[in-house]
Amino acid sequence: MRGKRTAMGAALAAGALAVTGLAFAPSAAAVTPQSATITASCGIFGGGSATLTATQSGTSATITLTSSAITAPVAVAQDSISSTLTLAKAGGGSVVFSGTKNPAMNTGDAVSVGPLPGSVASGDSLDAYGGSLKMVIFGVTVTCTASGPQAPGPFVFD
Repeated sequence: MRGKRTAMGAALAAGALAVTGLAFAPSAAAVTPQSATITASCGIFGGGSATLTATQSGTSATITLTSSAITAPVAVAQDSISSTLTLAKAGGGSVVFSGTKNPAMNTGDAVSVGPLPGSVASGDSLDAYGGSLKMVIFGVTVTCTASGPQAPGPFVFD
C-alpha cells in the first residue's frame, strides 16, 4: 500500500511539473504589426491602397497582399500568378517572399496574392517601401512599388 502512495505522489509531482513547464514555455514567434497598409503604383495596371498581412513561425514567414484598388486585368485561375515580393530590410539589403499562390480572380476582381513564403531572422525589420511586388500573369510582368513607408510601420520579426 505504501508503494502505491509513493508512486501516486511521484506521478502527481511529475504532472504538476509538466503543467508548470507548459505555463512558462516560450510562446510562438510573432511578427508586429500583423498587417500594414501601403499605397502602391503598378504603372499602366493601376494602383492604390493595399494591405500586407504577415505571419511567422520561427525563421519561416509568409506575406499575403490584397488590394481592392488594384484589380485583375484578366481572369486568372487559382495558383497561376507567379509572385515575388521584395521587402526592404532596415540597415540595408532585402528579403524575398515568392510563390505561386492566389485565389481564382475574374477580370476586375480585387488582386490577392499569397501567402508567399520567405525566411526571416529574429529582429528583421522589413518594409514594402524600397521593395517591389512582381507578378507574372500569362507571361506579362506587372511590377508594383510602394510610394511611401507602410503604416503603421515595418514588420518586425521575433
